[in-house]
Amino acid sequence: MEKQLLEVLVGDLLRQHGLRLAVAESCTGGLIGHRLTNVAGCSTYYMGSITAYAYEAKVRLLNVRWETLEKHGAVSGETVMEMARGVRHALAADIGLSVSGIAGPSGGTPEKPVGLVWVGLSSPEDDFAEQYLWEGDRIQNKEHSAQAALQLLADYLADYPHAAD
Repeated sequence: MEKQLLEVLVGDLLRQHGLRLAVAESCTGGLIGHRLTNVAGCSTYYMGSITAYAYEAKVRLLNVRWETLEKHGAVSGETVMEMARGVRHALAADIGLSVSGIAGPSGGTPEKPVGLVWVGLSSPEDDFAEQYLWEGDRIQNKEHSAQAALQLLADYLADYPHAAD
């Protein structure tokens, strides 16, 4: 049996729960949105994406605070949480998914090496972020990051709803 694509699974789960998704992308450059829109009928659950690469775009479009960027940098749990909340509100979605990282080959530091990625998820019930570290080239790091973000979302939706009974 052929393995179901993650973007198809995510779409099925979003539809099943009646939820709408918005995505804020930085290092993936729209790759998550591209994968989601490869699925026919995605307009029933996918509101859209904001690809905000520069600090200014994160602040203006996603309501990320300058103080957060200055204190923690774009590649941080704090920033991806603000990105996820910001895109969720900007596009009137139930779930905001965000990703920011250092795709490479340059831009890394000892504290934040190339391949470091944060993925954030925001819903009315939950806000959380996960950190990953990839060891591929730029394209591989972008692909790994998109896959990790979709997997995080799929895992969250597979266990939805999360509110205590």
